[in-house]
Amino acid sequence: MTVLSPAVWITGGSLSGKTTRLIELFCEWTPLLGETNQNSEFRTQESATSRSARKKTKGKRRGEVPLSRPLTGTTTLIFAANSDNRMVLAERLTAIPQGQYSFYSTTPLGFFQDEVILFWPLLVETLGLKAQFPLRLRPETEQELALQLWSRDLEIHSLERPGVSINRRVRQILDVLQLAALSGTSIEDIPQILAAGLISVDQSETLDQPIGLWLKQWQNWCLQRGLLTYGIIADLYGQHLLRHPIYQNHLQHRYPVVLADDVDEYPTLARHLFEFFLDQGKMAAFTYNPNGAIRLGLGADPNDLAGLKSRCQVEALNSQAGLGADLAQPILDLVFDSAIAFADALLFSTQIQSIQTVSRADLLRKTAEQIIASVKAGEVQPNEIAVIAPGLDAIARYTLRELLLHAGITVDSMQEQRPLVSSPLVRALLTLMALIYSGNGRLIHRDAIAEMLVTLSPSSTLNGQPSTPMIDPVRAGLLADHCFVPDLEKPRLLPVTAFPRWDRLGHQATTAYEQILHWVDVQQQQYQQRLLTSPVMLLDRGIQQFLMVKSSLRADQLSVLRELMETAMHYWEVQNRLQGQTAISPSEQVGQFIQLLRRGVISANPYPVSSLGIKPGGVTLGTIFQYRASRACHRWHFWLDVGSPLWLSGGASILWGAPLFLTEQQNQPWTVENSMEADRQRLRRIIVDLLSRVSDRLILCHSDLAVNGQEQLGPLYQLSVIRHQ
Repeated sequence: MTVLSPAVWITGGSLSGKTTRLIELFCEWTPLLGETNQNSEFRTQESATSRSARKKTKGKRRGEVPLSRPLTGTTTLIFAANSDNRMVLAERLTAIPQGQYSFYSTTPLGFFQDEVILFWPLLVETLGLKAQFPLRLRPETEQELALQLWSRDLEIHSLERPGVSINRRVRQILDVLQLAALSGTSIEDIPQILAAGLISVDQSETLDQPIGLWLKQWQNWCLQRGLLTYGIIADLYGQHLLRHPIYQNHLQHRYPVVLADDVDEYPTLARHLFEFFLDQGKMAAFTYNPNGAIRLGLGADPNDLAGLKSRCQVEALNSQAGLGADLAQPILDLVFDSAIAFADALLFSTQIQSIQTVSRADLLRKTAEQIIASVKAGEVQPNEIAVIAPGLDAIARYTLRELLLHAGITVDSMQEQRPLVSSPLVRALLTLMALIYSGNGRLIHRDAIAEMLVTLSPSSTLNGQPSTPMIDPVRAGLLADHCFVPDLEKPRLLPVTAFPRWDRLGHQATTAYEQILHWVDVQQQQYQQRLLTSPVMLLDRGIQQFLMVKSSLRADQLSVLRELMETAMHYWEVQNRLQGQTAISPSEQVGQFIQLLRRGVISANPYPVSSLGIKPGGVTLGTIFQYRASRACHRWHFWLDVGSPLWLSGGASILWGAPLFLTEQQNQPWTVENSMEADRQRLRRIIVDLLSRVSDRLILCHSDLAVNGQEQLGPLYQLSVIRHQ
């Protein structure tokens, strides 16, 4: 029997106060948990008394929700859309007086993972698995192992598609498992959904049955070894754990109150969890942004989550923030209906400006120049400016950052994830590994040795401050030419005297080289004597010996080293789990690890600066997806590449097959018309959302030609033309 619960559905646009209202409910409800915890026998009467007192003193306060049942438990469960939003929300909650009350903040995927690991013994018993502690795979390791598992089948079935590599196809297949699990779909139903949905999109696609078999094989292979991926975690939670009566009994007693922010970014599986709480009569509140749906195509199902509204008391926050109040409708009319009658409102608006050039290089330069001029004139501060683009290539990020930094303006580049191997520090450490672990000579070349010598050599000092490396690039090149012996099995470094004119190197360079050579020799001896137990230990020794002694390491370099160590520890933790099942020597493992990093699939992901209580003070630079996901707002917006066709997709990579697993679409073909309409709706949400996040000025930045030289005639091109008139 379904129990009616006091639930609140808070709906509104961006910056309309939804999260603030959620915090207000937290402040109203958490004191009740304290009362409950003090005297469990008195809680029903006390709750009624408190409710009566509140009605007398506060009257019909907005959104006041009466209690329909006694509360049990003392911890409030709070969800946020992503980890960054979770930390911001947690900081706001701890800053209020009610922050002293217990609450558990998480994300949907984080909650599923924690619950699967916490109740792993129950899953072991239910599914008959081997009793071993579960180990979660990183996406790059998941892809590598799946490719190895399916290698024979992949040779039989041709997965080649124009412009899509085998590695990419394997990633797409693994993503299907995650999409299905998050939508509450079992693996057995995947072939049927793919067959029904892809028929009008790709007539040549006949792999729906093999894909289903491969994913089932992959899941069984992982579970037998205690390995978990996000897809397998979601499947275990939705198909087994959430349905288990023992787990349900535990779950209903743990959280009396559930709060969820931005549920338009949540998967269908989250709705199943919320409905369980509502069926148990838990107090709950949800916020929903009709112009959100940022993760649509990445596992979110906003329309399905909107179905919770019918079970809640609705609070609509209709205030429209920023420039959206005046400009959203005219821009939408122009973009979608070519309503020229509204062009005057845009043409004479002082809140919109434009920058237009022929080439993109000129556009980047002029954009930076206007930012610099405006900051120097005192019109705006750097931290009040955001440069937003549908896609930001490395050249654009570098150009804008260097131009602004040269003018003394700092830049906060959002989630700039570069491959680990792009760091000279990482490349030097990988070269060290290949030198010490025999059999990896093919992975070392002369230039890598020279770079390693420069990177690892101590820095000379000038006026007490670190200056240039003791081994400069010229001397490093000479040493690599004369003192490095390439060999497939045992590449090695020779003593400095192998260079006939070693006296020309100088004392500092000679001393630094001999220190590196001695350290390498010692590590090789310890490896042969089996005193070097793990490649992770070698990396740690190398970092401590050569890099941590340098006081000039920047924060981003420290972040790269931390990510390298975490990646290495994870890689060898998985290798140890698989030990005995694969006959791979430590040297071969090192070679595979080096090649994995050199493919660039692993990137450095710096810990969010905001989590440390430090707010960057520079110009924000990010893609549409990154900016919207951060829920940021600024006085000035520069919309870069406003004529780009990428505005239709919002700069986000939609996962292959994602629309097929939406609740409203399952078992129906995904047509070209469906795709076009989805693009239109996404662009509409992007325009309204971004305009709500800028308060003073919008600068449209357009170049006639894109980076590849093609003319840019995207969906917002007409807007840029009108502003340029």
